[in-house]
Parts: sequence; C-alpha cells; structure tokens
Amino acid sequence: MRCPFCQEPENKVIDSRESHEGSVVRRRRECLLCKRRFTTYERVEEIFPLIVKKDGRRETFDREKVLSGLKRACEKRPVSANQLEETVVSIERMLQGSGEKEVPSSIIGEAVMRRLQELDEVAYVRFASVYRSFHDISEFMEELKDLLADRSRERKAQRPGGEDG
Repeated sequence: MRCPFCQEPENKVIDSRESHEGSVVRRRRECLLCKRRFTTYERVEEIFPLIVKKDGRRETFDREKVLSGLKRACEKRPVSANQLEETVVSIERMLQGSGEKEVPSSIIGEAVMRRLQELDEVAYVRFASVYRSFHDISEFMEELKDLLADRSRERKAQRPGGEDG
C-alpha cells in the first residue's frame, strides 16, 4: 500500500477496526517516510451478479458508480459520507443475497431511490429526475405529488391515534 502523499511503499498500521457490521476493516496507516497518516479499507472480494442495462448490455457491478451517483444526488445536502457508504453496502448485500447471476439495473436504481427517499427528499428528487429521465415537467410534478402524498400519509400515521384517529 503506497502512501497517497509521497508514494512511499513502507508504512505502518496504527489502528484497525471493523466497520459496516464487520464487512469492512478500516485501517489508519502512517507513512514511514513523510509521517503523514491515511486510511485504507479492506473488504472481502465478492462476486456480484452481472448488471443488465436497459439496452441489454451486461456490466460488472461497480460500487464506485453507485457511490458517485449518490454523491451527486446528495451534493450540498445534510447526508454524511457514512450514510452513503452504508447505502452502497446495503445494495451490495441485496445483490449478493439475491443469488442471481444477472440482475436488471432497474433493481439497483429503485433500491437507491428507496434509500434516498428515507435519507433526504431533495436528494431523492435529484436522483429520480436523472434516473427516471422525465420527458416533461408534468411527469416530474407527478413524482413530486406522489412524494408529498407519501409524506402526508407518514405524518398522519405518526400522530397519536394513527390514520384512523
């Protein structure tokens, strides 16, 4: 593991701990040359199903692509890097748990949208506007109306007495 600052290959691990429910080991390292510290993550190399795109192409699952889309949607929003990482980990688990050899990309897109709806509604709308590629403003407004209706139902359910009270 080379130091990202000076490219020195020699470094020492100064702290190790599990994160993301034991699926990742986080290591703090110190470069032996420049003495700067950096973090690395170690995870089991996992075999994921192929992702079938809308046009029929097949790609290997790319966690960085999912994370990048999440970061773009959550830019300047109160969503932590840890929440984004947890979202990617949950999608990876879902894919592995499916036991399928191939999974449509729409499954991943919908999973991202569900999680973003829980995390931040503005990020959800941003992601949905790109993912669903709305053809006009009326389709976009329909999505917003559905989101507001869901939010209203949740608020009513949280009141004492629930929806019936």
